[in-house]
This record gives sequence, structure tokens and C-alpha cells, in this order.
Amino acid sequence: MAAILIVEDDRNQRLLLQDELGSQGHSIATAANGHEALDTVARFMPDLVIVDIAMPEMDGLELLGKLLAINNHLPVIIHTAYASYKDNFMSWAADAYVVKRGDLTELTNTIERVLSQHRAAGRSTAASA
Repeated sequence: MAAILIVEDDRNQRLLLQDELGSQGHSIATAANGHEALDTVARFMPDLVIVDIAMPEMDGLELLGKLLAINNHLPVIIHTAYASYKDNFMSWAADAYVVKRGDLTELTNTIERVLSQHRAAGRSTAASA
């Protein structure tokens, strides 16, 4: 399974995702904001990052840019309650955009698809960090 970093400012959402993805066998790290996420990426070296957009101090789109500047092969999924950001050109840099729902099926399917695509392309997130 994969090492996944969840960046979500809402504690309940963060715990829900951590429990769900952890129960699927993934190794999980969490961050409550963009600054924590940048610190965690250096230590945790995730295979994939899930980013919320609406966060204080540093929004998810700014974080996305910083993550890709560190490692442009790092798969990032935007997971947000706001469908309107999908039209923002910065969100196009993400590997996928998933609107939050009570059912996590779309997110978990997207995680598997993105990870499979990166493996098939021979992209190693650790090698280019």
C-alpha cells in the first residue's frame, strides 16, 4: 500500500480520512495546515498527498504549488467541498480533483487510479525529492 499525507484543517474530516485510508492498509500522516504539510513531506516522504483547498494561512492551491516545486512527480489530489475551484488554473496541476461527499468511494477509487498511473509511468516520488 501507499504512504499518504492528508492535509485537512477540519479535525473531524482529517480523522475520518485517516481512519478510512488506514483501514485500507495505507500508511498515513496528517497535517492541519500547509506549513505542517511542508514539514511533514520532508520527514514522511509520501507516495501521494491529499489536499483541502480552504485552509487558513496557506490555502491548498498555494500548498500545491510549493509541493510541486519540491517534487514535481509527487501525486496530489485536491479534496475540497468547493467545486468552483476546479476552474482555477492552479488546480489543473493536481493529478485529480474530488469534491467532498459523505461517501468516500470516489476519493478511494481516485487514490488507487492516481497511484496506478504513477507506478505505470515509472514515477518515483522519493527519487526526485
